[in-house]
Parts: sequence; C-alpha cells; structure tokens
Amino acid sequence: MRGPLLLLTHSLKRVRGLIGVMGVLLAAFQVVLILVAGSIQNSGGFEQLMALQPPFVRELMGPAFTSVMSFAGIVCVGYFHVVVMGALVALSIALGTMPTSEIETGFIDLILARPLARHWIITRTIIVAVIASAGILALMQAGTWTGLYTLAPPRAAWPARHLMLSLVLNLGLLMLCWSGVAMAIGSAARRRGVAGAMAGFLALAMFLLDYVGRMWHPAERVAWLSPFRYYTPFDLVMGDPLPGKNVVVLCGIAVAGSVVAYVLFSRRDISH
Repeated sequence: MRGPLLLLTHSLKRVRGLIGVMGVLLAAFQVVLILVAGSIQNSGGFEQLMALQPPFVRELMGPAFTSVMSFAGIVCVGYFHVVVMGALVALSIALGTMPTSEIETGFIDLILARPLARHWIITRTIIVAVIASAGILALMQAGTWTGLYTLAPPRAAWPARHLMLSLVLNLGLLMLCWSGVAMAIGSAARRRGVAGAMAGFLALAMFLLDYVGRMWHPAERVAWLSPFRYYTPFDLVMGDPLPGKNVVVLCGIAVAGSVVAYVLFSRRDISH
C-alpha cells in the first residue's frame, strides 16, 4: 500500500492550492450573501421586492420565487448559483482528467516504474475527487454557519439544517457525477485539453437541455438524459425532501463513469 499512498499524497499536494483557494472564496461568498440578506432584512426590502413584482411574474416564477425572496432563501443561493455550480463542475472535470494529464506529460512512466497496478491511477483520482468535493463543501458550510452566528439579524429566520445538508449532498453528488464522466472521457483521450473540452461541452449541452426541458414541454421527452435534471435546489428550498431518485441517478452516473474509466485505462496505450 506504500505506492498507492505516496501517489495519493502527491496528487493531493498538487491540487491543495486550487482546492483551498476555491473553498475559501466560496466560503467568503457565503458570508457576503449573509451580509446582503441581513441588510435587505433590516430595511424591510423583501416585502418591498415582493410588492413590486407584477402578479404574472410571481405566477411565472412559481413558489420558488417566494422562497428565494427571503433571508433564508438568499443564504441558500450560494449553493445553486449558476456561477458557483459552473465553477465546481469545472473543478470536477479538471480533477477527473488528471490521469490524462499524467500520460500527456510523461509522468505516468515514473508512476508505473514502481510496482503499482494501473487501477490505482483511477482509484487515486476517485479519492482525490471525493476529498476535494467534501473539502470545498465543508468550507462553504463553515462560511455559512459562521456568518449566520455572527452576522445574521436577530429576528431573521435561518435556513433549516436539514435543508443545508440536502443542498450540500445534492451539489456534492453532481460534482462526483461529472468527475466520473470526465474520467471516462479522459481515459480514452490522448490530450487533457481535448478531454476537458469534450467534458465541458457535454456539461454545457446537458445544462441547456435541462433548462429548455423545464420551459418547453416537447423537450421533456429527452430532458431526463441530463444529470442536471436530478439537481433540484429550488425544490429543496421550497421545502421538498431530496428525492431518492436523484441520489440514485447521480451516484449511478458517477459509478458508471468510474467503471468505464477503469476498463478503458487498463486497456489503453499509455505511451505519449
């Protein structure tokens, strides 16, 4: 086990700066959101914002609009803001294509010069993706609860703990899902840039498919193919529990991607 442990340690050292900086930035973003929500709450701005919206806008947006236009709703925005989600999916894709980078640079020759089975390369990548996802989401949670305990107005209604855990779990599974997809693509690609671009374009296409499917009924027939269909933060904010189907599907995609990566990587030519 010495070889795999050394490989894992080396890989974590390579990405610790990226993970740390992103985690701190997202934690700080949570604190800023609490400051913004507290300012709006103290000024009575939520009631004014709701009153200014025409009835047809409230009907179009549905109950999700009312749920988000509150102190607790603004606090939760950081867990499903499109920029945050996009950054975390991009990070997951970057981590998932680590083996491709090692082949491209020739580092894989040094790794496999030791008595190390090939499958450890993929296993290491999975462990790094899990640790990175858990670490960043833990920092986000730390920022959220630190901000709530120190900056929230006295009478503000905090988001429930089970809601925060559901948002974190759903976002974490989405990250692992795209890490699995990126590993599968990267295990067949010769260049990390190509693998990252293919996974990125696929993620964008699936996001747009889900977006169109929610607004246009004919697209519903194929929208179930998108992993983002099983990422439902607005439903969680409105009080719905995290569906077991979402957990199963996202976990299934992550596992399937990992299995494909194991098979392809074990059979591919690693010469560069």
